[in-house]
Amino acid sequence: MQLQFLGANRQVTGSRYVLRAADRTIMIDCGMFQEREHLSRNWDPSPVPPGEVDALLLTHAHLDHCGLIPRFVAEGYSGPILATPATIDLATIVLEDSAQIHVEDASYKKRRHEREKRKGPHPEIPLYTPADAQAALKLFQPVEYDTPISLGHGIEARYHDAGHILGSALIELFVSDGPRTSRIVFSGDLGHDDHPLMRDPHPINRADCITMESTYGDRDHHRAPDVMNELAKIVNDTVERKGNVVIPTFAIDRAQELMYLFSELVRDEKIPRLTVFIDSPMAIDATNIYQKHPHLFNEEARALFEQGRHPFQFPGLHFVKSADESKAINAIRGSCVILAGSGMCTGGRIKHHLRNNIIHDESTVLFVGYQARGTLGRRIVQGDPTVRIHGREYNVNAKIRELHGLSAHADRTGLMSWLRHFKEPPDKLFLTHGEEEAAMSLKKHVEEQLGWRVDVPEYEARADI
Repeated sequence: MQLQFLGANRQVTGSRYVLRAADRTIMIDCGMFQEREHLSRNWDPSPVPPGEVDALLLTHAHLDHCGLIPRFVAEGYSGPILATPATIDLATIVLEDSAQIHVEDASYKKRRHEREKRKGPHPEIPLYTPADAQAALKLFQPVEYDTPISLGHGIEARYHDAGHILGSALIELFVSDGPRTSRIVFSGDLGHDDHPLMRDPHPINRADCITMESTYGDRDHHRAPDVMNELAKIVNDTVERKGNVVIPTFAIDRAQELMYLFSELVRDEKIPRLTVFIDSPMAIDATNIYQKHPHLFNEEARALFEQGRHPFQFPGLHFVKSADESKAINAIRGSCVILAGSGMCTGGRIKHHLRNNIIHDESTVLFVGYQARGTLGRRIVQGDPTVRIHGREYNVNAKIRELHGLSAHADRTGLMSWLRHFKEPPDKLFLTHGEEEAAMSLKKHVEEQLGWRVDVPEYEARADI
């Protein structure tokens, strides 16, 4: 058997792995690269010819795990794409939105390059189109948690709840070769144990080989009560300064988690009643999907629904759909909270709100998720005094805050806790989906604490397992 690493290697985005076993080729995830220095990989032909892949297994619907699927299908892949029902629902809105953005970006770049009489590093055509996204979505097939799925030639897959976002899965692959059955585990993105909505990640007790994410492999988050109190303090301090709280927000999970927290803070009167704008059509659509699958929530969240304390409905919450409504937010006098995509400030409506707030020292820009290297969000977080937004330079005068406890990823303690469920060491643990410093820090920690063999693979590396 051989495992090849085709993304999220010593960096965070672009998750994609290929397992070759029993004359079958199985791809796990097919994500888009989002770091500036790796964007060209999105345009490269697939390192594995699509016609050679027998099945594509998707862990969840975040763009860095599913965002290249339409291009892969357009290149010739026609096999099944297996995912949980909730992931299929979310991937539908994610891929349709992504395709539309690619079309709009290509049109904008073409006009700008014609005006400036220059060429950019990438073609002035969409990476893929809405038609490509629709063609890919037709290949999706639903799989349920904890249910064996035959992939042929003695290979079986089982999906388990990863606790990351709605429908997210960690995947076990069982490969039978005569009397021996090898078990290969892909963590996908693992959630943390105190998520306000999602269940804890499913524990697994045996594997011959593990590929695990390492996004926060070098640090721990704040705990849940601290997060609630810190969020309240940030809001109250900003209101006292008569500013706005602008939160770059991932449409899936982060927006819903923030709505839950704000609903509790408002109902408990820990913050004043002020308007909370959800300025993201995708986040609105995703919230409707979350409400469609309450059986996937943890016990506490399900209880809130049953008690009438709906976590996605509270006084002051306002969903913004149209572009005109979004623009009108800037004319509002008095403090408000603005949640807008994208979470790393790479596009979307958040850029407009940053332009209108980042120069004002009374406002706060609050980051509640990971900011990949090379993104606008990373430049703001790391303290750049000026940033370029829509072709213009803006002084960063607003207060910049981070709230790591809202990450949908497990921290170092959470990752180690999940590994400790394994009763015996695997032959090899591969760490992926983390910047090199985080992955190498976790590698050293696992080796010291557990005595396991750990590898941090390079892009396109192959490993015999």
